[in-house]
Amino acid sequence: MVVPLAMGWRHLLFENWPIEPAVMDAHLPDGLAPDVYDGSAWLSIVPFTNVAVRPKGVPESLGVRLPELNVRTYVTHAGVPSVYFFSLDAQGIASVLGARLFHHLPYFYARISLERVDDRIWFRSRRHHPGARPARYAGTYRPIGDPFSAPEEPFAAFLVERYRFYTEAQDGSLRYTDVDHDPWTLSPAEATIERNTLFSAHGFETPNAGPTYYYSPGLDVIASRSNSV
Repeated sequence: MVVPLAMGWRHLLFENWPIEPAVMDAHLPDGLAPDVYDGSAWLSIVPFTNVAVRPKGVPESLGVRLPELNVRTYVTHAGVPSVYFFSLDAQGIASVLGARLFHHLPYFYARISLERVDDRIWFRSRRHHPGARPARYAGTYRPIGDPFSAPEEPFAAFLVERYRFYTEAQDGSLRYTDVDHDPWTLSPAEATIERNTLFSAHGFETPNAGPTYYYSPGLDVIASRSNSV
């Protein structure tokens, strides 16, 4: 039996693009429907780092650090607002293999660096997973406004206040993981993205509209074991 995981998510940038709901629906597995805000589905790229990743109950000092880059959208299943992951690129080979084998998550091995210089985060990622489509991402980001509680702002709440994640396993089955954490604290953000091939890696055209950015310093999370639908 796979035990729940404890971890911290730190220095997150939420980049969010509007997508036609019908386009998004064509990219989703059966059983999931695009969740819509202001008439659009939304595609997000989220660079960040995990800290102190460990089985629940194990001391933080024994956890590992795992820089990560996610491609995700927002869905509903049985009326529950959730997140669907297209991919999760991560630095550690052992962690990637474990997440794919035991948690049925679409992790891909990548070489990733995340550095904080003053108030700015420098993030670089290049996918090296055997047999996977290549994907590269490079940029910098920082908060530029006052922090606020995400539940107080409707669009921010739509994007981040979700406590169930769906993925499609390698055998085609739909699986979900529940997460428990405090409400998000976000700030408006600015970003300079030098390279991003994640859209084409997942069969999306580059969106015409510019993204909305939010930054979060992070929070601590407990993730349940993966369950089949």
